[in-house]
Amino acid sequence: MALVLDDYPDRYALTNELHARPFPELTAPCRALHLAIKQEGDAADRDREGDRAHLAALLDRYGAPHPPPGASHYSGILGRGFLKWEMHTEFVTYTLFLDGVSKVPFSGEMSTLFPEDWLAATPGKAVTSALARIDRVAAGAEESTIAEDFPQWFVLESLAVAVVVDAEAVIAGDFRIDEHGHSRFAVLATEGVGRRRLGRIVQRLLEIETYRAMSLLTLPVAREVAGTVARLDRDLAGLVSEMAAETGHERQTLDRLLRISAEIEHLASTSAFRFGAAGAYEAIVSQRIQVLREQRIGGRQLFSEFMTRRFDPAMRTCRSAEERLSDLSARAERAANLLRTRVDVANQAQNVEVLRAMNRRAAMQLRLQETVEGLSVVAISYYALSLVSHIFAPVAEHFHVSEPVLLALLTVPVIVVVWYLVRRIRKKLGHGAEAP
Repeated sequence: MALVLDDYPDRYALTNELHARPFPELTAPCRALHLAIKQEGDAADRDREGDRAHLAALLDRYGAPHPPPGASHYSGILGRGFLKWEMHTEFVTYTLFLDGVSKVPFSGEMSTLFPEDWLAATPGKAVTSALARIDRVAAGAEESTIAEDFPQWFVLESLAVAVVVDAEAVIAGDFRIDEHGHSRFAVLATEGVGRRRLGRIVQRLLEIETYRAMSLLTLPVAREVAGTVARLDRDLAGLVSEMAAETGHERQTLDRLLRISAEIEHLASTSAFRFGAAGAYEAIVSQRIQVLREQRIGGRQLFSEFMTRRFDPAMRTCRSAEERLSDLSARAERAANLLRTRVDVANQAQNVEVLRAMNRRAAMQLRLQETVEGLSVVAISYYALSLVSHIFAPVAEHFHVSEPVLLALLTVPVIVVVWYLVRRIRKKLGHGAEAP
């Protein structure tokens, strides 16, 4: 009975994602050609429709059906072989499987199944081109095959060999690029290994090579970042020394420090994706090696040991550059905060001095105002006395008081009254100004 309930958005899509990339089913002997193609520059933001169109162009050459629109993976028959295509965040992979092995080991003749003009039009460049030879070997005959054939196929100095997956296969590779531009890997499958398990072994081996190559794309970036960090570190140390010396040029020092901080942040933002991708790819390499469950054969180095000696130092360089950049950013931020605090304190001291100067000017203005008010009392009294004298002139004439005497009698009272009124008005205005 069907469940009568609305599905959560993308429920089916998320569940199907678990089954989106099935492992190939292989039968030894067979061979594989694996290509990982990445655009230069910002490949994570590339036009993915270009990758799908390029795949469709290849399928049209062989009359093979197209994947559904928006697909990120494809598996199907391609001519005499079987093609497995996958789209990743930064790159796409083409893995072609053919039955049987070539008479000349690792001749690369199966690459002719990819037309030259189609390869030339690929939207990107090869990060990985690997050949895998999968042979069937009788139980106990692995050592003789390794001793006779591997010295001709690989560079023994860097060869890694391991028995994997409950001793059902032997894997080998030297992680070098031959004269034809291919890395070489060999798988010796025992009689009892199943087709799915053999497919998983080969797929994981090719993924180790792909993600190893993708991880190492960060190494040049890390070296460039390390050089820039060393320069910025010297500049920052010089600025901090100037701050400790208290040269008095805090504003100029702050401007220089902000320029250094801006350069650090630009460097961090432009390299963050690359460092993050390197960490993710490195984790995948380690996980793929771990699930193979390696066992030593004949005292030869394992894949995990090869990675520890050759791959891990490069990844430590990347992590070191990232950590140094992060540490430098934190130090620059602390120095900027310290310098900003010093500038703020200096600004506050200047503000206090400005306020003091304003107080002195206000006091001078008050004294000047009081002086002006005193003069205004005199001026007002002069005109008031003139008016009052005209008012009392008839009375003075009646009592036979001369004008000079009248003015003398009126001068003091008029001045007192004017002074009192001016003072009253000033107090009233002052009280009103203080009111909120």
